[in-house]
Amino acid sequence: MEFYQKTAEEILEVLNTGPTGLSEREATQRLAIYGKNVLEKKKKSSPLTLFLSQFKDFLVFILVVAALISGFLGELIDTVTITVILLINGLIGFIQTYRAEKAMEALSKMLSLYAVVIRDGKIKKIPAEELVPGDIVLIEAGEVIPADLRLLEAYQLRVDESLLTGESVPVSKQVDPIIGEKLPVSEQKNMVFKGTFVTNGRGKGVVVATGMNTEFGKIAKMVQQEDTKTPLQKRLADFGKKLGLAILFICLLIFILGVLRGEEPLRMILTSVALAVAAVPEALPAVVTITLALGAKKMVDLNALVRNLPAVETLGSVTFICTDKTGTLTQNKMTVREVFSFEKQTNYLFLCMALNNDIRLTEEGNPTGDPTEIALYEYAKENHFEKVELQKKFPRVFEIPFDPKRKAMTTVHKKENGYIVFTKGSLETILEKSAFILLEDKIVPLTEEIKKEISDKALEFAKKGMRVLAFSYKEIPELFETETLESKLIFLGFCGMIDPPRKEVKEAIALCKSAGIKVVMVTGDHPVTAWAIAKDLSIVEKDDPLDSALITGKELEEMSLEDFEKKVEKIKVYARTSPEQKLKIVKALQEKGQFVAMTGDGVNDAPALKKADIGVSMGSGTEVAKEASDLILLDDNFATITQAVKEGRRIYDNIRKFVKYTMTSNSGEIWTVGLAPFLGLPLPLLPVHILWINLITDGLPGIALSGEREEKDIMQRPPRHPKESLFAHGLGIHIVWVGWLMGVVCLLVQGLAIKYNLHWQTMVFSVLCLSQLGHALAIRSEKESIFKIGLFSNKPLFYTIVFSVVLQLGIIYCPLFNKLFHTQPLSLRELIITFVASSIVFIAVEIEKLIKRRYKGISTKFKA
Repeated sequence: MEFYQKTAEEILEVLNTGPTGLSEREATQRLAIYGKNVLEKKKKSSPLTLFLSQFKDFLVFILVVAALISGFLGELIDTVTITVILLINGLIGFIQTYRAEKAMEALSKMLSLYAVVIRDGKIKKIPAEELVPGDIVLIEAGEVIPADLRLLEAYQLRVDESLLTGESVPVSKQVDPIIGEKLPVSEQKNMVFKGTFVTNGRGKGVVVATGMNTEFGKIAKMVQQEDTKTPLQKRLADFGKKLGLAILFICLLIFILGVLRGEEPLRMILTSVALAVAAVPEALPAVVTITLALGAKKMVDLNALVRNLPAVETLGSVTFICTDKTGTLTQNKMTVREVFSFEKQTNYLFLCMALNNDIRLTEEGNPTGDPTEIALYEYAKENHFEKVELQKKFPRVFEIPFDPKRKAMTTVHKKENGYIVFTKGSLETILEKSAFILLEDKIVPLTEEIKKEISDKALEFAKKGMRVLAFSYKEIPELFETETLESKLIFLGFCGMIDPPRKEVKEAIALCKSAGIKVVMVTGDHPVTAWAIAKDLSIVEKDDPLDSALITGKELEEMSLEDFEKKVEKIKVYARTSPEQKLKIVKALQEKGQFVAMTGDGVNDAPALKKADIGVSMGSGTEVAKEASDLILLDDNFATITQAVKEGRRIYDNIRKFVKYTMTSNSGEIWTVGLAPFLGLPLPLLPVHILWINLITDGLPGIALSGEREEKDIMQRPPRHPKESLFAHGLGIHIVWVGWLMGVVCLLVQGLAIKYNLHWQTMVFSVLCLSQLGHALAIRSEKESIFKIGLFSNKPLFYTIVFSVVLQLGIIYCPLFNKLFHTQPLSLRELIITFVASSIVFIAVEIEKLIKRRYKGISTKFKA
């Protein structure tokens, strides 16, 4: 049996304790058995281990080997360049990993420091970490619950459990046993849980779980799971392995062919190593990091703070957004939405709302207290019924506090000729206690017919997800006995309250849909409320069947994993879910090959935030949620996610552009050096030429490409397929054919230059370098012409290319560089030939984009 199923006597017997609490000796012995009431921290890796773990990638390993060989062969500049880039990338990864470990520390900070207990029959205040199962704990309003407790006493006790359950309204507690198997936390009304907050009343309970065994502790265990790799990390890891193996094979082949042709083995070793270094895009980690950092900086301006750089790109890949309701889609503020009354003038109704509550005002004039009562107070105030002024006219002289059994609260106020009694509570309770109704300024009997009309109207409110609260009153000449105050009341009406959706969220969800992203609500709230909000925000459509689009936590618990995985992609609303179930939902979607974003702000959201491909927390949320997330919405605005998705897609596009640029350049170098022996031509480039081209073309132009603007159709595309390769959509083909074209042009120039006794090696060297720079301009857009988007729309790239061309001319015409790079000054005729040949690749890529545009236009007409 669960603790909530047992009576208070049974609990005390099982835990071997009593009303006088444990003795200090027994408490000490139990502390040795159960351990301290704290959250265990995952064993941390040493800083050195964390740093070294950043170099496990296969591509990084290839670069390290290439750097060592280059250094051994005397190419120290290249060795230093590669080493510096690797160290910077490793340092950034180390910082990110180190920061991620703060999640557990944030959990610990949220817990109460002290607890009031009964030991040896005496009330004592002890550190909360010393609590043990069997301790009797006293709790009251304003305190954080120090451990999981089974209540023994509860006096108007209400607890805010939103951090664990997502419920926006404090829960009224009781002491009686509850029947039911595997009830979620939200339905265990005789239990209070570690980390939750007492808003009203007081109580006494016995500790049933401490530390990692509490509901809070279970969440901590889930948060400690390993981080999920982002799509970008997965794609780059796959890219690195394939590229590394290809490079090793090609370099070995070129070395063998060169030696067989009669080239010096030492020169071929240097050339092969230089080609290997050139083929490996060692600038890729730096460019990716810079691209992500620039994207992260831009996202701060959009009110989105990035905690994990690779996650910047991930939002562009997500196919599902699992979003918490309370505080994320809604305002986390109860609001009176509608009022029903048979009276046109609802003065008594507003008077009841204004006076029948325990709201207190701060020095600044802000109301504090129960969220439901704050909503009533503010609604009455909006209708010019100000509590402070009304209290002077109708001072409270007596009250019957709210009780979960009675489900009502009554206050008695003095007036000129006697007293006025106001009672509010559940509709059923108020109807039961009422004998009359105020109908068009007349007090008439409350008939069954009228009751049915009221109930039918209340049902309409409930179907809209509103919580119904009813009001009544009566006037008495003098104070009666307490039992008679709540009898023969006059029914006034009722109001419908709801935690309203944020105004901008509906449009944001529509944008997500246009981008092919499915939005799913995962909440601990009531199914009716969740469904109503989901319909209001168009998460569910009008024709979506309730039985297949919504599922409760209890139904999910009873459903087999196999059945759940069949339905998981169709379910749009999850209600009454536990933290474990939120995690289960994320895992199930990931098993189906989906990339999942999870939003939330409470402790209960932390495990799912951690496990999701990207966790998105709210700026006003708990520190636990923030530390477990990758992205924080500083304005708590779900709409910011759509801007983040757009930015993520732009970033990934630009990373692809860099890969296209650098790998095409490397492909061109491999084709040039690799094909020459087959055509009977001498080695077209020296190692120093390859390293120079690699240095001048890969670095600055690649970084400048990261600042490219987004494509026009960026938010009309479907999300990238989770298993989509980095080389999808023709990128791999482009790398091969454009690289081949570069090689052919270079070898054609070499052959003709040799035939006509020109400076062939310098010309080939320059044609290859300038062709790559022209290619960088051409690939700024996937489909649009460079002349349409404008040469100066990316000024850093334009100026970088101009600077690179000037440097190349310096290599050709500066005597000092002629010696270092084995180049000769070109004549005007040779220079013109070089520039004309270099423009061929640029023109070819522009023609390729023209064909794509034409094909898309024809395809669109055909579909229409």
